[in-house]
Amino acid sequence: MEKINIAYIGGGSRGWARILMNDLVKEESLTGNVKLYDIDHESAYINAKIGNLYNTADGAVSTWNYKAVPSLDEALARADVVIISILPGTLDHMENDVHYPEKFGIYQSVGDSVGPGGIMRSVRAIPMYAHIAASIRKNCPKAIVISYANPMTVLTRTLFSIFPEIRAFGCCHEVFGTQRLLINMLKDMGISDNAQRHDINVNVLGINHFTWLNKAEYKGNDLIPVYKKFVEKYYKTGYIKEGTWNKTVFSSGSRVKFDLFRQYGIIAAAGDRHLAENCPGWYLKNPETATKWMFSLTPVSFRKNQLIERIDETMKLYNDEEPVKLKETGEEGVQMIKALMGMGQFSSNVNTTNKGQHEGLPLGAVVETNALFSKEGIQAVEAGRLPRDVENLVLRQVNNQESLVEACLAGDRNGVQKVFLNDPLVHLTKQDGIKLFNEMFEQNKEFFGGADR
Repeated sequence: MEKINIAYIGGGSRGWARILMNDLVKEESLTGNVKLYDIDHESAYINAKIGNLYNTADGAVSTWNYKAVPSLDEALARADVVIISILPGTLDHMENDVHYPEKFGIYQSVGDSVGPGGIMRSVRAIPMYAHIAASIRKNCPKAIVISYANPMTVLTRTLFSIFPEIRAFGCCHEVFGTQRLLINMLKDMGISDNAQRHDINVNVLGINHFTWLNKAEYKGNDLIPVYKKFVEKYYKTGYIKEGTWNKTVFSSGSRVKFDLFRQYGIIAAAGDRHLAENCPGWYLKNPETATKWMFSLTPVSFRKNQLIERIDETMKLYNDEEPVKLKETGEEGVQMIKALMGMGQFSSNVNTTNKGQHEGLPLGAVVETNALFSKEGIQAVEAGRLPRDVENLVLRQVNNQESLVEACLAGDRNGVQKVFLNDPLVHLTKQDGIKLFNEMFEQNKEFFGGADR
C-alpha cells in the first residue's frame, strides 16, 4: 500500500468529508493520515473520531488515521493531497444571498455560483481561498489539491491566481447527472437496459454549472440523434423516471435541458436549477415560471433543516448509536489521486485552467473539460469550440468571473459592483441594481479586502 498524508480544509464537513472517509477505506492500494482543519474545531474533532470508525466498517480494506488540528499550517505541513470543502460564511449569509434579491423581483434556484447570491458568496470565499493558496505554496507546494467548494469556477481560478504552479483542479458531479439521464434515455428508447455511466462517453465544454456536451456516444454509437428524439418525446411533459418532478428540491423534469437543446442543438449538461441561473431570465422570472419549467427554487430553509438532520446523524455516529456503513458514492476523487500518484491513468471531466483545450474562451480562465490524470499530471483533452450562440452565453459568465476574481483579490468594491450589474439575472435599472448591490454587500463587507499573496 502507498502511504499518503491528506489535509482536509473544512474538515468539520458533514457532507463531503463523510464521502471521502467512505471512499478511502474502500481503496486497497492507499493508506495514511488525514488531518482535519476547520474554523469550527469541535466539528473537526467529532469528524476525526467518525473517520477512525470507518476503519472498522464492514467492507473496509484500508486503514486511515484521522486527527483534528488547530491551524491551517499544521494541517498542510507535509501534505501529499489537499482537499478543500468549505462553506464561506454561514447559512444565514446564504439566506441573504438567495432571498434578499427577491425583494427586487430576482429569483434564484440555487444562489451559490452566479447571480447576486453567487457573487456575494464569492466576495466571502475568494479571500479565504487566496489565504489557503498562499498557505499551500508555503507548506506543501507539490501537493495535489482538489476543490469541492462553490462557486467552483472562481475559487479554482483564485488558487491559480495566487499560486500559478499549484497542482489544483475542481471536481463537480453535475455532468454525471446528465450521463445518468442518457442512460435512462437508452432504456426509454429501447436501446439498452444495462448501460453504466462510464459507458457513456462525452466531450465536455463550457464552465462549471453551465456545461455542455457536443458529443455523446454509447458503444461507439452517436447519441445526439437519439437525444433529439427523446427531447421531442418529453419536451412538453418533462421526463420523470419515477414519482413526480419535484419529489426533492434537487430533482426536475429536465425541461430546461430540453429547451436549450431545441434552441441550440447541443446538450446542456448541468442540473436545470444551475442552467436556469446562467441564462438571462428565461426560466427564472418568478417561482411560477420555474414551476412551469419543472424545477425547484431551493430555499435556504431546506438547507438549514438538512443541516439539523446531518448534525443528528453525525452525533449518532459519534456516540456509537449507529454503525458506520459503506456505500457507493459515485465520486471519483480517490481514483484521480491514485492516477496522479502514478497508479495507472484515469479520465474524467474537471475544472482547470484553459491551456488552449477549449477554443473560443480566454486562456487562463477556468473551464470544464475532459482531462487525463496520470503521474505526468493533469493533461486537458482537446475539447473544440462551442457553437457561437452558446459561446456568447458562456463567455459573458467567463468574463464576469475573471473580473470578479480580479476585483476581490484587489479589494476593488467598484469592480465587484460592475460584475454584479452585468449578471444575467440582474434585470434591474442601474439605480435599483446599485441599491441591491450596496444592501447585499453591507452584509458581507467584513470578509472583503485585498487578499494574501
